[in-house]
Amino acid sequence: MPITGCRVGPRYVRPALPTAPPAAYKENTAGSRDSQAGGWRPAKPSDAMIRGKWWEVFGDPELNVLEERLNINNQNIKQYFENYMAARAVVRNAKASLYPSFSIAPSVNVQGTGESSTARLSTSSSTQSYELPLSVSWEPDLFGSIRNTIREQANAAQVSAANLANETLSEQASLAEYYFELRGQDALQVLYDDTIKNYGESLRLTRVLFRTGIDSEQDVVQAETTLHTAEANATAVATTRAQYEHAIALLLGEAAGNFSLQAMPLDVNVPSIPTGLPSQLLERRPDIAASERTMAEANALIGVGKAAYYPTISLTGSGGTQTSDIGKLATLSAYFWSVGGTITETAWDFGARRATVQQYEAQYRADVAAYRQTVLNAFKEVEDYLVSTRQLTEQTQRQKQAVDSSARYEALANTRYRTGVDTYLNVVTAQTSLLSNRQTLVSLQTSQMTSAVQLIAALGGGWDAAELPTEKQVERKP
Repeated sequence: MPITGCRVGPRYVRPALPTAPPAAYKENTAGSRDSQAGGWRPAKPSDAMIRGKWWEVFGDPELNVLEERLNINNQNIKQYFENYMAARAVVRNAKASLYPSFSIAPSVNVQGTGESSTARLSTSSSTQSYELPLSVSWEPDLFGSIRNTIREQANAAQVSAANLANETLSEQASLAEYYFELRGQDALQVLYDDTIKNYGESLRLTRVLFRTGIDSEQDVVQAETTLHTAEANATAVATTRAQYEHAIALLLGEAAGNFSLQAMPLDVNVPSIPTGLPSQLLERRPDIAASERTMAEANALIGVGKAAYYPTISLTGSGGTQTSDIGKLATLSAYFWSVGGTITETAWDFGARRATVQQYEAQYRADVAAYRQTVLNAFKEVEDYLVSTRQLTEQTQRQKQAVDSSARYEALANTRYRTGVDTYLNVVTAQTSLLSNRQTLVSLQTSQMTSAVQLIAALGGGWDAAELPTEKQVERKP
């Protein structure tokens, strides 16, 4: 074990928040009868929090498969993982400074004199020397400079681990959002296919009535216009769907041209999401963990700066064997040794060390402010997505009523047109209204699913602060 002394610098204590967390989420307790009738239920604080593979709450087998592939093949996650492994290596490098360093440098030296000659004699001479030296140097960590550096780097590795978890959650949430958006486009495609079929039948009817002299050519043109408009919108749906498919391929680390998903309409199955207490959010979000560990890192750096006020002691030693006869290299007479030490103390630096400590202290205070802002933003995001999820549920219920009314209106308009009471213009108006309301309903249902994903991500997904590696764990070899 290395010999160490005291450790200077402030003791780290997690700073208090600017305001105490509320007892419960405000938006979690709200909700009208309509929203509750549509499936919204305020979560109870005692409900078990989501753990592990959070996407499984949606009950979609294909999404489950895609998420597993993402965790293996996503290149951004791989990048953050390698950054974490590099940070762990930095910790081990810093820890090695606690111990002496040894070096060995065997050498052979041959020296010769100039050659002289006479008419009868030519002579030359040379000498050899063999050396096997071993040297050691050590700087005892008497005032904690190295230990504070190790702690700083360990905290930095913890930040990197939290960043990895946060990036993983972000990529997983993006995949789930793109997936539901794509399925929403599939639902729109089914809607447009049905609409184009119905509009085609209406066009055939108006042409028959025009040929029999009952309708005018204007009605035929109106029917053609609505049909062609629907066909154009259907093409736009295909374009948007392809873009979401390409985005999913990118997340999975695949070329867009090699990836495809079979069309399948959106299955609107909004899960019940337990939110827990606001105070639990501090242990659930990896971005909060990263911000908190950044403060600890800055706190340790203050200790490094303050240790510079104290002297450093360097101990050196060397020994080995040296001889001109290699056969005597291991004999006692060939041994040599020496030991020494130096004490270094900066006498005057014109305030450089003081300025460095002030810099580290200011950085720590800035990190405290960033941590508090991260926590406040986390509370805001949860409240935002709670109200969004609740309001979308209520809005979807009302939109379903609008679709039903539009369908009845279209049926009445068609009946009155077929019996000659109204013109085809009323049919066009009714068809346009029904299509618009059905589009809005699909959009709202898609938003319900993506909002549920965003709420889960805002709550930290299935992550927990207990998964963050300790300082001792990041020091170990992977």
